[in-house]
Amino acid sequence: MAVNRGVWQHGVVAKRPRDPNQLAKLIVDIATGAAEDTVSEAKRHSKSRRGRAGGVKGGKARANSLTPEQREDIARIAAQARWKKSKRR
Repeated sequence: MAVNRGVWQHGVVAKRPRDPNQLAKLIVDIATGAAEDTVSEAKRHSKSRRGRAGGVKGGKARANSLTPEQREDIARIAAQARWKKSKRR
C-alpha cells in the first residue's frame, strides 16, 4: 500500500517549531511580513529527493560487494525459506 505523503513529510518545507504557540507566532509573522518563509535551494532541488535512486542502487552495490561464497549462503537460506513455505500448503 503506497502512502501519498505531502511536502511536509519530505522535508522540502522549512522546519517548523513543535510548540503550538511558537508555531502560531511564526505563522502570524509570515502572514504579516515580519518573517520570511524560505526553503534553501539545497533542500528544494536535492538529488537525493529525485526518484528512487537510493533503493535501486542498494541491491546492486550490495551484490557487487559480496563474495561468491556469501552470495551462495544467502541464496541457500532463501531457497530453504521458500521450500519451507511451500511444504505448509
